[in-house]
Amino acid sequence: MRHKKSGRQFGRDTSSRRAMLRNLAANLITHERIETTEAKAKELRRVAEKLITKATRLGKVAYTKQADLTAAEKANRLHVSRTVASYLPRWGVKTDGTKIDIVEKLIIDLGKRFEGRPGGYTRTTKLGPRRGDGAHMTIIEFIDAAPPVDKVAAPIAAPEAATAGPSEATTATTATTTEPEAAPAT
Repeated sequence: MRHKKSGRQFGRDTSSRRAMLRNLAANLITHERIETTEAKAKELRRVAEKLITKATRLGKVAYTKQADLTAAEKANRLHVSRTVASYLPRWGVKTDGTKIDIVEKLIIDLGKRFEGRPGGYTRTTKLGPRRGDGAHMTIIEFIDAAPPVDKVAAPIAAPEAATAGPSEATTATTATTTEPEAAPAT
């Protein structure tokens, strides 16, 4: 019987499972949208929402300048940042290569963004089975993120229309149409 044994095991020992969830949570905070299996997304939701709740409970203390805080507020903010940092890695790298402080982003940016929201910070969107092994894939993202853009269905613009402004494109077409045509040689 599995009484009082909540959560999925993923066929891993405790340290490997904890490391996997730490990395998934760090990637979700860094990129704000990740693609993973459905089971991992459901477990990640539990972890990520607890971390964001810690940040939102700080309130305005999270994004106020250090000089404007009282000693008790500074201690409270430090405690929350150390608690979060004990679970998450400190630094992450975005897709463009810039380094980001994950703990500060969680406390300052996400704490301010979700302030006053009583939970439900993430959304999952089912994608269907993975091609290799048939695992159910899901996108997990923050609730206020923009909807994903389908790269296949998005129209592709012509290169010259993308570089030239609308006024340049119209003058170029009118200039070519107003030129007189040369008479054919007989």
